[in-house]
Amino acid sequence: MDLDGPTARLRPVNAPARAAWAPDDDADAETAPLPVVHARDTDGDGSRPGGDGDVASPARSRPLRSGGDDLPPRGSRWRRSAVLLVAVGVLLAAVLGGGLYLFSTLGSAPDFEGPGDGDVIVAVSEGDSTAQIGRTLEGAGVVASVAAFLDAAAEDERILTVQPGTYQMRLRMSAAAAVARLLDPAARVGQLEIRGGVQLDDTSGPDGSVAPGALSLISQATCATIDGAESCIGVEELRATMAETDPAELGVPEWALERVRAADPVRRLEGLFAPGLYDIEPGQSAADVLRALLATSETRLEATGLVSGARDIGSSPYEVLVIASLVEKEGITADMPEVARVIYNRLGVGQRLELDSTVNYPLDLQALATTDTDRSTPGPYNTYRTAGLPPTPIAAAGEAAIGAALAPEPGPWFYFVRCRPDGTSCFAETFEEHTANVALARENGAF
Repeated sequence: MDLDGPTARLRPVNAPARAAWAPDDDADAETAPLPVVHARDTDGDGSRPGGDGDVASPARSRPLRSGGDDLPPRGSRWRRSAVLLVAVGVLLAAVLGGGLYLFSTLGSAPDFEGPGDGDVIVAVSEGDSTAQIGRTLEGAGVVASVAAFLDAAAEDERILTVQPGTYQMRLRMSAAAAVARLLDPAARVGQLEIRGGVQLDDTSGPDGSVAPGALSLISQATCATIDGAESCIGVEELRATMAETDPAELGVPEWALERVRAADPVRRLEGLFAPGLYDIEPGQSAADVLRALLATSETRLEATGLVSGARDIGSSPYEVLVIASLVEKEGITADMPEVARVIYNRLGVGQRLELDSTVNYPLDLQALATTDTDRSTPGPYNTYRTAGLPPTPIAAAGEAAIGAALAPEPGPWFYFVRCRPDGTSCFAETFEEHTANVALARENGAF
């Protein structure tokens, strides 16, 4: 806003003081230049000293007398001038303040008031800038304008830490409330983490503890409060969708389709959810959720070299994935290449794998050992009774396990057992060596 005008009108405040005898009938007494005060006439003829005999004004032609009746009171004149100047200053301040208020009002970005109402789910994508987040919120009806959101975001640098994912927001929130909500951990919904070794179903430990399986974790991630009501996709709905929907329609990778279709329908997606973090958008159908997870997982599995690596070793990606899941369940990361070698060596000579992890898999147990009864019960996952690989993976396999399955450590081993409390395994070429390792494991309290 141009402030030169008001400033110019205030300049008389700093001008020299007006003489007490100055006339009151000037056309613009407050803004006109002050009259020049000359020295008193000493010639008695009304002329200025050194002048041309100019006729003096009536006021100047009379002798000046202190307290004369024909002069205005000096104090009264000063008070009128001061009051007038103050009034002009107040008026100018009011005009200026009103102009600034009008400018700020007209120039401010549209914004809602208060915490908002209703519920809406919004997604922040990888690489979104603050402005892009604002556009998403504006499009969803959360904030009134991107500009208002940016103004509020500028007040809190933590906005730069907002992570990709889905957030439960409210409609018609003030920009400041929207920023605060995004920074609240409670607003983040749809987070899913799959870890290596997680199975589809919940599993029980020897101490009775229960570890949630992939289906339970997915179900929990679908939960959100929509208009005051909790909304979740249940485990059984996910399981039914998995079993009843054609795998191709769900987006199962082409390289896995044949084996997935042949598997038990309630286990057909085992191992196809790669370890890692996922974002689920609450409110979707069970089929859409599974489809989105499989699409992300396929990208991650192929990024490990699973597909190209399997081709290089003359195997199928799905078979390598099954082997990787056994490696994941049987060994710690440091031992995975040797565990993979034992599996390949046994498969190579037609020897049964005899892995406790495969026996416990359909029993939903997390245990190092198995019972005589369980080992003697026939079934496609009982590798004590059935030769070859199980029909599906038995858990999610991580990158290290897939790498070991693609490039096992060279060696003659046919046996291994966890022989140390830290989970390290001892490997053997003969059964006699293996028996000694088992005794060492018991002595060490490894199991």
